[in-house]
Amino acid sequence: MAITAALVKELRDATGAGMMDAKKALTETDGDMKAAADWLRTKGLAKADKKSGRTAAEGLVAVRTDGGRGVVVEVNSETDFVAKNEDFQSMVTDLATAALAVDDVEALKSADLGGKPASEVITDAVAKIGENIQLRRMASMDGDRVASYVHNSVAQDMGKIGVVVGYSGADSDLPRQIAMHVAAINPVALDEASLDPAAVEKERGIQMEIARESGKPEAVIEKMIEGRMRKFIAESTLLNQAFVVNPDLTVGKAAEEAGIEVTGFIRLEVGEGIEKKEEDFAAEVAKAAQVVQDPATHDDEPDA
Repeated sequence: MAITAALVKELRDATGAGMMDAKKALTETDGDMKAAADWLRTKGLAKADKKSGRTAAEGLVAVRTDGGRGVVVEVNSETDFVAKNEDFQSMVTDLATAALAVDDVEALKSADLGGKPASEVITDAVAKIGENIQLRRMASMDGDRVASYVHNSVAQDMGKIGVVVGYSGADSDLPRQIAMHVAAINPVALDEASLDPAAVEKERGIQMEIARESGKPEAVIEKMIEGRMRKFIAESTLLNQAFVVNPDLTVGKAAEEAGIEVTGFIRLEVGEGIEKKEEDFAAEVAKAAQVVQDPATHDDEPDA
């Protein structure tokens, strides 16, 4: 069967594949459109597997709210450039919307996105965009009401930091301002009761060692530790932090005066906790120059 430009265009439009990949798929399958799409799918899986070991520490977080439910989803890519890609943004939007109906990231990977499991949609995106893409995390919250904020927004409800704050009480602008505070200050927990006891004890031990180096009596050291731990709790917990909008008040006091009770928060930041591989710039240029001079030394196989 003759492989026409119109046939190649039809397959490209249906799958998002590149022109040469689409032409090769049609050639390999004698112009059978469905078989060609399956061929591309197989090659896409191979490409995704090949790229899966690459560090993906960039990307986007997206926020969605519906009534008293809020979700934040993180989808990673290798480069920040991909975060500006409309296809990538559209996929992240769909993933965040689907997250409203599931409880965790594994369930989200199986959720239906336009007739396909989300995991397959991501694999297709790897083949089309050409980078390792990972659905890394999602977090959800249910309450009386939720407010959200996205920092460094690149599109509607998508950016580098996503926050959802749960609350009850009067409707006002304050919950969104508190979400902005969470984005900026990154509290560890809602209040003292929510802090990890192990983390508290670790901090107490550190402060005890520091205080003992002063050589002061134990009774004095105990007083010093009490003050330092109060400061640690105030700096670590949302309700006890000085409110960025009005530092004369704590977040808890500002909420109380507004007739609001803050019940929880979610904060996800793109790439937090991922170790990025740093490479010397001169070495990187030298490596690129070597590949140009002797392509045979480049062991990364071309993508199908």
